[in-house]
Amino acid sequence: MTPPASGGRTRRRAGASGVGPLPPDKLWRAIVLTTLLVVPAFWSLLAGLVAVADDGDAGPDAGAAIAFGLALLPFVFVAGAFLTQHPKAPSAVLRGMGLCLLVGLPASAVAGDAVTGLVAGVGAGAAVVVRRGAADPLRPRFVAVGLASAYTFVLVRLAGPVALLSAPVFPFTAVGMADMVMARRAERRGEAVLATGDGAEPVEPVEP
Repeated sequence: MTPPASGGRTRRRAGASGVGPLPPDKLWRAIVLTTLLVVPAFWSLLAGLVAVADDGDAGPDAGAAIAFGLALLPFVFVAGAFLTQHPKAPSAVLRGMGLCLLVGLPASAVAGDAVTGLVAGVGAGAAVVVRRGAADPLRPRFVAVGLASAYTFVLVRLAGPVALLSAPVFPFTAVGMADMVMARRAERRGEAVLATGDGAEPVEPVEP
């Protein structure tokens, strides 16, 4: 007997990785814990960059602050991959670090501030280290990170120091929000199929 089409879609969703997307409660628990690591890395990097720009003796040692922040970043992506149970965590961490640099440095140069670049870089890395279903596209995550970066760009110019307090929360939260939106859309599509009876066998009318 040929298996139903819906079963085939379920197997494809699990995909070659053998896993589906993480349940929402576990996803958000992992995001919260990972964000706790993002905060000190983020603030340390910013403190070092500000010290370099000011070139004064009042602030922290620029080299030490930047080195500490950079040393924490790999642990951020390691935590993101392993807490979300990514099936290929080591390679995902390497891709996340690479994207963080490839996206973060140009974003900082274009935006003219380090805060926006850090949100863009860490968010791009978060998009690939957080576990997802094999059939779930990366594009919504990157779009969400782009929106978070644009919001950070505006917030830095309107709110100033307030952006430093809230910006570390944006990268992984943007990825989680993108996953929630896509999951809700999938649920609505499933409800619409059930409501319209699409895919059901036609019922022949009974002659009187």
